[in-house]
Amino acid sequence: MSELSIASDGRDAPPAFLGKVAVADRAGLSRIWIANHLFLRDPISLAGAALGATEALRVNLMAMSPFTIHPVQLAMAAATLDEFYPGRVGLCLGSGAPADLASVGIDSARPLGALREALRLVRALLAGETVKFQGKAYRVDGRQLVHGTRAVPLTLAASGPKMLEMAGAEADAVLISAGTSVEFVRWSLDHVARGANGRPVRRVGLVYASVADDPGLAHDRLRRILAITLRGAHHTHNLELAGNRLDQDRLRAAAAASDWPAATALITDRIVETHAASGTPAQLASRLRVFREAGLDEIVITGVADPDHLKQIIAAAGLSPKGEP
Repeated sequence: MSELSIASDGRDAPPAFLGKVAVADRAGLSRIWIANHLFLRDPISLAGAALGATEALRVNLMAMSPFTIHPVQLAMAAATLDEFYPGRVGLCLGSGAPADLASVGIDSARPLGALREALRLVRALLAGETVKFQGKAYRVDGRQLVHGTRAVPLTLAASGPKMLEMAGAEADAVLISAGTSVEFVRWSLDHVARGANGRPVRRVGLVYASVADDPGLAHDRLRRILAITLRGAHHTHNLELAGNRLDQDRLRAAAAASDWPAATALITDRIVETHAASGTPAQLASRLRVFREAGLDEIVITGVADPDHLKQIIAAAGLSPKGEP
């Protein structure tokens, strides 16, 4: 059975964030994946707060971009957190959202080489090596971390074929982005397996989730976030694999104009049902089971801002916070 975790995207104010952390900890969930989005809350600071507030919950820094933070600094952050909370820290690398990077003048059009260098450099540093590294994007001239060897697993966030295959070949785990259909998850994991060529790679997927006795209410909670996510051109293949038609040009125009009624109107019930786990408790549990059967070792519930709603999702998934019915 897949492990169940949660995610935070940096929008949660401190009370909501700590509330979700407490719910996850009491429920015995595996970890919280803390996203890195420019201009939102800093994931490294949030990771420290989550680790300090719990005894067992693990934390993954999610899709930390070497375009905005040097790989040496990423290794330092992960190693320091692991030094204080041994065995509870993971690091996920990713290129970052292209629009966010463009907004600060960073061109990420060709991320593959830079991500490969960053992954190898971080791995060598966390292994306690004295690193002599000369790449096209990064270099280190015979230096090592003061922390010594730190057992921090490395994940690569990937969606394109080459990045997925690189995750299989070089990372400890792959992270499949939220808003993906089950069909896209299967397609992605096929590419990971091709790159892995038999080596073990943990398969993790972000899944938007919502639950209510009224399926329409559950779906409504996810329409805006799916509109934001699925407007991206890289989701065209994802939509096609699920058999969905979505006018992404209209969706992008509506989102750019902050016309959310128009944007969310394009996200039909079928799109929600095929790109998330949403509906009644029975429907949500069934949908999570389908994602597990697609090959995910860990499902990361995301898109949930309210700790009470998170409790309902965990209960529907068959878990209850410790000490609660």
